[in-house]
Amino acid sequence: MSDPHTYDVVVIGSGAAGLTTALGLADRFRVVVLSKGGVSDGSTAWAQGGIAAVLEPGDTILSHVEDTMIAGGGLNDIATVTYVAEHAASAIDRLADIGVPFNVGEGVGDGGGSDAGVDGSGASAAGRFHLTREGGHSHRRIAHVDDATGWAVQDALAKAAAAHPNITLATGHAVVDLITERHVETARFVNRACHGVYAFDTASDRVERFTGRAVVLATGGASRVYLFSTNPDGSTGDGIAMAWRAGCRVSNMEFNQFHPTCLYHPKVKNFLITEAMRGEGGHLLLPSGERFMTRYDDRMELAPRDVVARAIDAEIKRLGLSHVRLDMTHLGAAFIVHHFPMIHARLLELGIDCTTQPIPVVPAAHYTCGGVLVDIAGRTDLPGLYAVGEVSQSGLHGANRLASNSILECLVFGVAVADDIAARWDALPEPPPTRPWDESRVTDSDEEVVVSHNWAELRRFMWDYVGIVRTNKRLERAAHRIKNLRKEVHEYYSDFRVTPDLIELRNLVQVADLIVRSARRRHESRGLHYSLDYPQTDAVPRDTILDPWTRD
Repeated sequence: MSDPHTYDVVVIGSGAAGLTTALGLADRFRVVVLSKGGVSDGSTAWAQGGIAAVLEPGDTILSHVEDTMIAGGGLNDIATVTYVAEHAASAIDRLADIGVPFNVGEGVGDGGGSDAGVDGSGASAAGRFHLTREGGHSHRRIAHVDDATGWAVQDALAKAAAAHPNITLATGHAVVDLITERHVETARFVNRACHGVYAFDTASDRVERFTGRAVVLATGGASRVYLFSTNPDGSTGDGIAMAWRAGCRVSNMEFNQFHPTCLYHPKVKNFLITEAMRGEGGHLLLPSGERFMTRYDDRMELAPRDVVARAIDAEIKRLGLSHVRLDMTHLGAAFIVHHFPMIHARLLELGIDCTTQPIPVVPAAHYTCGGVLVDIAGRTDLPGLYAVGEVSQSGLHGANRLASNSILECLVFGVAVADDIAARWDALPEPPPTRPWDESRVTDSDEEVVVSHNWAELRRFMWDYVGIVRTNKRLERAAHRIKNLRKEVHEYYSDFRVTPDLIELRNLVQVADLIVRSARRRHESRGLHYSLDYPQTDAVPRDTILDPWTRD
């Protein structure tokens, strides 16, 4: 292939957001989907719980909206939340149509939950889907594929994309930066716009150009900025950092969701224990066997994730524990194996039988609720650039994401972005001639250890100072370390040829800076941002918006 590689649309990321967008475009346009690893290496395949949608009598769109707003601390945009809730059922139908084998539930027990389906089984009224319940939801509305929904969704979308003649799946391409008007060959071209990307091809060790009329960021979140995370290694905030460097505003970066229940194990650091285990009746216990959530929230284990994560963190600190326990044994072995076969099997491999013993768990960074600011069509501040999924801040999640709204956002906004690109196609300019990547003034690095050391330092102080509970002093310390680290990384990036590790480190440092700057601006505690210096919640919720064009 020649450089540049020209397509109609360039999609960065091959998870649910990117593939849904590509499939929505492919009947009309030529689309390339870039992924820095394999097609299914992103976060979608790791999702266990399911997808929220109103699918049974007794549940309502209004109830889904209210649950989302409550979990989000009132910071959500109600128009966006309503739009997503209204389109959730059709998103489930599209997945079923391409082969996602959602559980159907004739006669499946509900494990003692209080919101079983109309027949008491937890199945939808029409018998089409088995629905489970998760923390923060007032009804059973989680469509799922056992406890491996993300993998089933990813597999079906990847197969559909691979089979489409207008979709090119380009794996092993780590995007370095967006191509904008700054990279256009002629100085006469002055309109701000995104025309493509520079991407490092790991097969050739070269940076190549991919251009198109529209570029879609579907790169996921930034949870690997923390020492402990449930996310795959690639969740390094690439899209957020690239959009910021290209002049896009970001919003609410202080809201980093810590999943309450990540497996605590010396050999496995990022195995998620799904929310549905608590939704189906699991109990959180201290080593003494005491249930402690009664002291924190009337909803106990079914409280939203921020509440449960802070409660676990408080008990760990109060008692000097390394972890707490999630107990499912009272539900019976048959129920556990039927509902959670993947988790049961994996835990057995690690010497834990969750049918007879509690599971050791700790909170871990899980989801980035802030991101690149977008409108209801997924448009960013930069013409021609869209963002969809965890990379974006659409107004859906507010100060905390409600369980099982994540893949849903990818599915609904993926369609919205595809439709908007099609509707605006004639107004999107053809990509002009752009400059190739310039490596004339850099050399190969002889100190790659610097990258790994800086990465380790960053993740450690972000965990210590910008974690579940924050203070002004901790944030000040983090800001000081980030300032020094940014200087080192900038010098390294300027002097040496890029590598995938350097690309990710550069993005992580940028995202860490945005998180700390946002956290220092919020003088209250709301949702996922809890400050000992500002424990109150302001009467009027306000977004934290950072603008790269202004100094602060």
